Amino acid sequence: MNKKLCLSFIWLLIWVGAHAQNRLPQVDTDVVTKDQVTIKGKRIPYSATAGTQPVWNEAGQAIASLFYVYYERTDVTDRASRPLVISFNGGPGAASCWMHIGYTGPKRLLIDDEGYPVQPYGIQENPHSILDVADIVYVEPVNTGFSRMLSDTISKATFFGVNADIKYLAEWLNTFVSRKNRWPSPKYLVGESYGTNRVSGLSLELQNSHWMYLNGVVLVSPTGLGIERGVPVEAANFLPYYAATAWYHKALPADLQQKDLVDILPEIEKFTINELIPAITKGGYLDPAARKQMAARMARYSGLSEKVILEHNLMVPPAFFWKELLRDKGFTVGRLDSRYLGIDRAGAGMGPDYSPEYTSWQHSFTPAINYYLREVLNYKTDLDYFIAGQTRPWSREGANTDRTGENLRQAMAQNPYLHVLIQSGYYDGACDYFNAKYDMWHIDPSGKMKDRFEWKGYRSGHMMYLRQEDVITSNEDIRAFILKTLPKPDQPARY
Repeated sequence: MNKKLCLSFIWLLIWVGAHAQNRLPQVDTDVVTKDQVTIKGKRIPYSATAGTQPVWNEAGQAIASLFYVYYERTDVTDRASRPLVISFNGGPGAASCWMHIGYTGPKRLLIDDEGYPVQPYGIQENPHSILDVADIVYVEPVNTGFSRMLSDTISKATFFGVNADIKYLAEWLNTFVSRKNRWPSPKYLVGESYGTNRVSGLSLELQNSHWMYLNGVVLVSPTGLGIERGVPVEAANFLPYYAATAWYHKALPADLQQKDLVDILPEIEKFTINELIPAITKGGYLDPAARKQMAARMARYSGLSEKVILEHNLMVPPAFFWKELLRDKGFTVGRLDSRYLGIDRAGAGMGPDYSPEYTSWQHSFTPAINYYLREVLNYKTDLDYFIAGQTRPWSREGANTDRTGENLRQAMAQNPYLHVLIQSGYYDGACDYFNAKYDMWHIDPSGKMKDRFEWKGYRSGHMMYLRQEDVITSNEDIRAFILKTLPKPDQPARY
């Protein structure tokens, strides 16, 4: 081999080695950039740290690397009184990009005013970010974003389960808060969708296992949080969501359609609680005349026919509703946001072929987050950014049984400082707004802590912040929640 060829071969080995190494997760590193954002007319300087921090096992060995992005306002001198917001998305298996560049962060992806993709893809300043009142860290659990297990020999059960997830993330947060010197700071957890199970469970785990006490938990589009409902309640509770969706698509009778959405919903919620749940409870022993009367009322409120409601014994599954409501017009409606329309291969069937809103959102977010992290925050890696779908199977049984609603109740009972804000989109069919209210009513069945709960509704879906009008209002609601739940100087945590 001649000298020139030998040198070329050596450089090739170096290049291959460097790039192969870059496909591996970076275990403990960070990149810091500086920027500014205008919020409420004021220029806010901040630092953005994009990095990784290990997850350790009981022997002190690193078993996973979690990616995060941490924003700190840099013109603040008193970090002890500066709130820290810790943000998670859900799935389980969803990356943090949704709320990161869609909702509360200092940059926001480019979309139209209703949340649909536009090109060229990119980002812009987010003038509605909560960075003016709180520092924020967006955390990627294992196999989301750039976070990875460090060996194929590590059991997925260490990470992929309701309570396994809570346990290792609490330990990770303990280290993060210590490294960033944020123990004195007021702390808030924000979770979206399955992230609401995560932060509800973390509220107790952080408190009982790490002695880290919170000031607030924000539940964005919450799940059922492990709260028992039973068949009649579970079936009936979808009706107010059906009504909201039918109203949006102008499928209700004229007298209801001419009213505003929030003016018709109380009537339908009252009917659901006082009449529909008791009727479904009677099952096959419901009087035929009463059954027909219930079906007629449901048809009036849902936009569906009395015939199909009777065929479903008053218990209409959501998937059927998404297919049926606009079937005669050739469209399906979205699961996570029923403002979105889909087109199926055939009009027949019991459910839609796909979720039109979810494909639209992936279309918007995937190029934007990859560009932002790699080019703006300068985090260089050849790893794929996992948007979703890499955390199966997810255990919900045995030691991983979901009791996160009860976890949150216990945390609140033990910590008088702890308050809860719930945010819901009226057109969300996956985590519907009325079941979010039901969560609020039943997390604390005694009613002794109801003054520490707050519920807010928005005229959009699961990711209410993608609609321009709602990203303004929903961020302002979080901002107000943080400010009003900060204890006054020398105010003790006591009953």
